[in-house]
Amino acid sequence: MKFKLLAIVALCFSFSHAQDNFISEEILVMNDSIQLPGTLTYNAELKQQPLLIFVSGSGNPDRNGNQPQFGVNGNYIKQFSEAMNKKGIAFFRYDKRNVTASNIKFIMESYEFQDLVNDVSAVIDQFKDDKRFNSITLIGHSQGSLVSMMATNEHVDKYISLAGIGESVDKTIIRQYNAQSPELAKVVAAHIDELKSSGTIEDINPMLMGLFAKQNHQFLKSYLKLDPTEEIKNLEIPILVINGTKDVQVEVKDAENLHNANPDSELVIIDKMNHVLKVIEKDEDNLASYMSPDFPLSEALVTTVEKFIKK
Repeated sequence: MKFKLLAIVALCFSFSHAQDNFISEEILVMNDSIQLPGTLTYNAELKQQPLLIFVSGSGNPDRNGNQPQFGVNGNYIKQFSEAMNKKGIAFFRYDKRNVTASNIKFIMESYEFQDLVNDVSAVIDQFKDDKRFNSITLIGHSQGSLVSMMATNEHVDKYISLAGIGESVDKTIIRQYNAQSPELAKVVAAHIDELKSSGTIEDINPMLMGLFAKQNHQFLKSYLKLDPTEEIKNLEIPILVINGTKDVQVEVKDAENLHNANPDSELVIIDKMNHVLKVIEKDEDNLASYMSPDFPLSEALVTTVEKFIKK
């Protein structure tokens, strides 16, 4: 299936008024046949305000940052949205294409990394002429960092990488597996080499089926070709690179790699913030913060992003 950016349609289904004059709009952005439902929140008292578009990471987190089928209920994207609204910054968060059930039939036909980039382009087109907003900032979280990086165009004023990897994804995958099982990491490396060289993996280790299932091969092949440290060199707008010291999925060195690749960027390392943007005092609470919304969002993150957008 070809995804045509010219076929973008946005439908506002409902409006709900929240306290403190915050408005929430449910918006459906269409990228050809792909549905990207999202939520726009902003302060109705402000004549104009900056807009922050959040692009989520790998897997299928919904627009709130949750994956109920895996017990993930940190609600971190929604909490981040609410915190930015209080700072006078509008926020749009949406469900990736693999969250909405009606999109699955199209994903099964064809799914490449560029499709995620095209989806972000559709979202940008929805808001580029919206007079309520005086600027557009893309913030890409985890895998979304690279997606946003590649989607940035003349309508985007600023870019933020939030816990984005600073190397090709094969290196990150192998490193993450190596931390758990060096022996399994060797199998992962062999599978990746086979996928790169032959385009497929004939004998998939059962323990790795979730990652290397046949239906994932097209997407993985397109993803493995990309290097975030090369892509970030193409950006000529203000760049902010953020990572947290308690992030066990993406390391501080990833943020440093991105910053070094584009020295004009601003690098901020936030103490005690983990991958889902929560403050972690004890290492044993890291996993628990993915499962519960009760852990506090990093205030340092909120103030850092506000300062960057408004300056």
